[in-house]
Amino acid sequence: MYIPNLITFARIILVPVTVWLIISEAYGWAFISFVVAGVSDGIDGFLARRFNWRTELGAYLDPMADKALMASVYVTLGVLKALPAWLVIIVVSRDVLIVAAILLSRLLDKPVRVAPLMLSKLNTVVQIAFVVLVLGVAALGRPLDALVNYGSIPVALLTVASGAAYLKAWLEHMNDQAPGAPREGPSP
Repeated sequence: MYIPNLITFARIILVPVTVWLIISEAYGWAFISFVVAGVSDGIDGFLARRFNWRTELGAYLDPMADKALMASVYVTLGVLKALPAWLVIIVVSRDVLIVAAILLSRLLDKPVRVAPLMLSKLNTVVQIAFVVLVLGVAALGRPLDALVNYGSIPVALLTVASGAAYLKAWLEHMNDQAPGAPREGPSP
């Protein structure tokens, strides 16, 4: 029953390993580490669903592991100037804003149900594929300029669109009034 959580912990451990490999310019190993982390995400999710091994801990750990991996890799590649700073800011800011919105809704006693939107799933796939391509091309010793120039655009557009969709859903949730609750504003 705890196997998916153990796999998630292994993915969390791969975050600093992957960052260290990128910093060390061991791009082949960084590529492998990143892909293993991605595959482990699919495996733990499959096991949790297939055998009903879902846990509350796993519900929190899994997205934390995903966000930690993606943010760390994007920031590291940005610091090394393999990715443009503006793209890193967009990718990381979206995730920070989503986490802040979730925390704020809990503080205001209006917890929001966290469920990924289809646009967000597409965004995640594109962000992951982009990192895989960047690390793979770097591992082959090829120049990244064209890939980064053209690949950054769809990643940025999908990230902004996904962030806007979450913001819209969150604002609607936060503005919902319980039936019979007093409303602010002018009387009808």
